[in-house]
Amino acid sequence: MSLLIGAATIGFILSLLALGVFLSYRIFVFPDITAEGSITLGAGTAAILLVNGVNPWAATAAGWAAGMVAGALTGIIHTRFGVNGLLSGILVMTALYSINLHIMGKSNVPLLSGENFTTYAERLGRSVFGGETVNVAGWEVAARDLSTLIVAGLFVAFIAIVLFAFLRTDLGTAMRATGDNDQMIRASGVNHGNMIVLGLSISNGLVALSGALLAQYQGFADVQMGIGMLVWGLASVIIGEALVGTRQLGYVITGAVMGSVLFRLLVAVALRWGVNPNDLKLITAFFVFVALVLPGLLEKTRQRKRKPVHA
Repeated sequence: MSLLIGAATIGFILSLLALGVFLSYRIFVFPDITAEGSITLGAGTAAILLVNGVNPWAATAAGWAAGMVAGALTGIIHTRFGVNGLLSGILVMTALYSINLHIMGKSNVPLLSGENFTTYAERLGRSVFGGETVNVAGWEVAARDLSTLIVAGLFVAFIAIVLFAFLRTDLGTAMRATGDNDQMIRASGVNHGNMIVLGLSISNGLVALSGALLAQYQGFADVQMGIGMLVWGLASVIIGEALVGTRQLGYVITGAVMGSVLFRLLVAVALRWGVNPNDLKLITAFFVFVALVLPGLLEKTRQRKRKPVHA
């Protein structure tokens, strides 16, 4: 049970990454590889501030702000300098590797002591549950693990609601329209480039926020922790869309969170069953490939079946 609770907690934390990827990939149809550097940027910024005694929430907010700057930079390179979107993300991601090393001072920053959001959750758990363990469906679970899961879930729910509300405002609607039809949005007098810069900024802010919380939960920030995270986010979004079965905004946002949690649970179960950890990213990449290609193949099959057969 502790394994599943821990996996679900990481799933909730990484659902912020999924929401960021959803913004760039689904809203703007922008292949933003900056996310692999932004998640480390958020983790490293928060970790180094925590080591120096900064309040955990201020450190987390700083990680989020750093991610927003990185995303805005990718958008500016693309819109102001006319660089291809994929190349813009690669440029910023490459630069972030060195920037992250400068911020962290070394490749790995441990968080062995001090305050962070997990210690706050642990205190909350002790005060609410009144002990070190809690009985959940007949299983003895550490109050710290359960309270951290609850706090992470509530925090993600809050962020998801704020994102949903924002995307339904006039500004958010303009951003969504930019991804759907950029020519129409230009004709309406909206600055297409500014919408992309803002959207990528918010996207990478969410990704960096995920990294800041993940570093606090795991107890360290590592310069390599962003590798493969973009594929992870895509997998979560795709699983979420399959779960909800619709493209309506509220359902898709909920699906991205659900997809992240489910995907992490599947990974935990696979590891428990003896899958080689070295194969996880390969399996994830294959799954995303199948999920991207399969709908098109199924549609072609349905079209062939609908064609009349001529004698």
